[in-house]
Amino acid sequence: MAKGVKPRVKVPKSAAAGETITIKTLISHKMESGQRKDSDGNPIPRSIINRFTADFNGQNVIDVTLEPAISTNPYFQFDSIVPESGEFTFTWYDDDGSVYTETKSISVS
Repeated sequence: MAKGVKPRVKVPKSAAAGETITIKTLISHKMESGQRKDSDGNPIPRSIINRFTADFNGQNVIDVTLEPAISTNPYFQFDSIVPESGEFTFTWYDDDGSVYTETKSISVS
C-alpha cells in the first residue's frame, strides 16, 4: 500500500431530480512509474493508480483506465445526472493491489 494516499471528493449535498451536477475528485498519490532507481541503484517498483470508477446507487457513472504517464495526484472532474437521492461510491485501484474508496450522499428534492 502506498503511503500518504488520501482520496478527496466534492459532491453537492442536494440537487433537483434530473439535475446535472459537477463532481470533483482528487487522490493524493505519489505515483511511481517504475523507471526510476533508488540511491542504491535498485529500481523503484511501479505504483500508480491504474483505474478510477464512480457509481451512483450501484450503477456505473464513469470507469477510467489510467496509464503510467498519468500525473501525480490525479484529478477528475465530470458531470452526472441525479434522478433520485442516493450515494456515490468512488474507487481508485493501485498497481500494488490497494483499493481506495470514498462515498458521498446526495439528497434529491
